[in-house]
Amino acid sequence: MSKIEPDARINLSKAIVIIIDASQHSLDVTAQILKGFGVATMHRFSTLDEANKYLRQRQADMILIDPSVDHGAGYDFVNELRHSGTQNAFVPVILVSGHVHPSDVARARNTGSNFVVTKPLAPTVLLQRVMWVAKDKRPFVEAGAYIGPDRRFKFEGPPIGSDGRRRDDLKTPLGDANEANLSIDELDALIKPQRVAL
Repeated sequence: MSKIEPDARINLSKAIVIIIDASQHSLDVTAQILKGFGVATMHRFSTLDEANKYLRQRQADMILIDPSVDHGAGYDFVNELRHSGTQNAFVPVILVSGHVHPSDVARARNTGSNFVVTKPLAPTVLLQRVMWVAKDKRPFVEAGAYIGPDRRFKFEGPPIGSDGRRRDDLKTPLGDANEANLSIDELDALIKPQRVAL
């Protein structure tokens, strides 16, 4: 998703969002961004113990967590949440981190996180990810030690600039046309309203 489509709308006014970050400044910035998106109910926690106490008793609609909280225990938190069997086990989780290496992305994926977003947060990028998660139709799967959203994007096609990994992925570029392109007159004739004789 490179940009937000103008007709894309999402109402976050009733969403309950949990923000977990050891930095008070990051908690404040993230809360301000979410408030700008229309989120009215946010709960901010600086430790995993506080967040766990809340999540044991109440339902959340989304969790944003810095995985470095409590000395890097954020990844374990997501993994344990996915395996908890509680009402929050399938809540979308977006990891928000200032230092992201490819190994961190793989670790986040393997814990069952939905996305990783880098700090400093760009509101547009975060909104894109929130909207993606809200509209995501991928089922949650349990495969071995993994519980989380299906990591395969079956119907989205390969990422731009990639040839894909499956046998039936279309290769880019697609190549030359097999027949001549339609002329402007032919295209106009296709979309021009026609009278139908009855």
